[in-house]
Amino acid sequence: MAYKTPKCAIAKSCGGCEWLSVPYPVQLERKRERVLELFAGFFRARRYPVTAEGVEVLGMAEPFEYRHKAATPFAPGKKGTVRSGFYERGTHCIVPCAQCLTEDPRCRPILNNVARAAERLGISAYNEDRGRGLLRHAIVRTGWKTSEGLLTIVCNGTIVNGLQELAETVAEAAPLELSVVQNINQRRTNAMLGSKNRTLVGPGVMHDTLLDVTFEIGPSSFYQTNPEQTETLYRTAIAQAGLVPGMRLLDAYCGIGTIGLCAAKQVPGLDVVGVEKVAGAVADARRNARANGLEEQARFVAADATQYLRDAAHNRERFDIVVLDPPRAGSTPEFIRSLCALAPERVVYVSCNPETQARDIELITDGGYLLDALTCVDMFPYTSHIETVATLTRA
Repeated sequence: MAYKTPKCAIAKSCGGCEWLSVPYPVQLERKRERVLELFAGFFRARRYPVTAEGVEVLGMAEPFEYRHKAATPFAPGKKGTVRSGFYERGTHCIVPCAQCLTEDPRCRPILNNVARAAERLGISAYNEDRGRGLLRHAIVRTGWKTSEGLLTIVCNGTIVNGLQELAETVAEAAPLELSVVQNINQRRTNAMLGSKNRTLVGPGVMHDTLLDVTFEIGPSSFYQTNPEQTETLYRTAIAQAGLVPGMRLLDAYCGIGTIGLCAAKQVPGLDVVGVEKVAGAVADARRNARANGLEEQARFVAADATQYLRDAAHNRERFDIVVLDPPRAGSTPEFIRSLCALAPERVVYVSCNPETQARDIELITDGGYLLDALTCVDMFPYTSHIETVATLTRA
């Protein structure tokens, strides 16, 4: 049967779903082939347990409405209107959007309601060319397993007349329990968020659940956009790690503790140490551990991951498993040298960029490890992005 392209009124101008016309099974195979190409050298070497045939890609049963985080820029329109939507690909021209087929259906109406309320209350939209105006961006998160949400309104100033009324109006109309926070960003920058927040409605945080662990999420917390596939990603990492009670696991680049706490919940008796250099994220991780009754199993340290591994190796500290989930740029040679000096039995490398992952894994194998499992997880259908979980065992 011929593939029927999902209908999207702004597909040509938005450009966000670059593979919208590609059948989903074909998307998955393309992503798998890309990963196989990046790791072809490992397969050709024939000295690793993993084979090309053993690499699978885990897709979604229903690849729509999976984004539980959405954002919009604002810009001034004609006669005091406020424009919102998406940036047209390669430009800063805003394309209006009433609904997005990859977003949770609750997201886009909330963002558009911010623009409509701002118009009614006379709150000016930010003009990025002139650096004037107040309303810059809005970011909304919605719970996957909860009925909570968090709306962050980014403003070019602390005092915004009418903002409290706007927040209350949007929260009252929202189809979930919506907290609203004002974020202040007065820098001339493309970065959305500034460093200061002020709660306007509700507790200023929301909660969601992954693998039976509840997480508190604030305006600046890193939390995956597609929670359904995040569970798939974490299940895969935990399974490939071969965890059993009594093992010690080091969760590097741990953020708010998602992977480490999910592992602790799945494997009672596991000893988890999470390391993260962002102090606010470590505070969130500790709070999440207490809230889930896992504080005896999991502790979190505010430190540079490379330095922590270096010190742990110097002090002959033992870890059975190291899990790392670095940013898109990947890890560093210094981290990998420290990792190999620590000499855990297994390394589980979770990546949102298989190109940098393949580069790093070559260094890890040079340090005495064998690549014995590689799995692809599709977090973003209708795009070219793919996440991968690679597991290495000390030779």
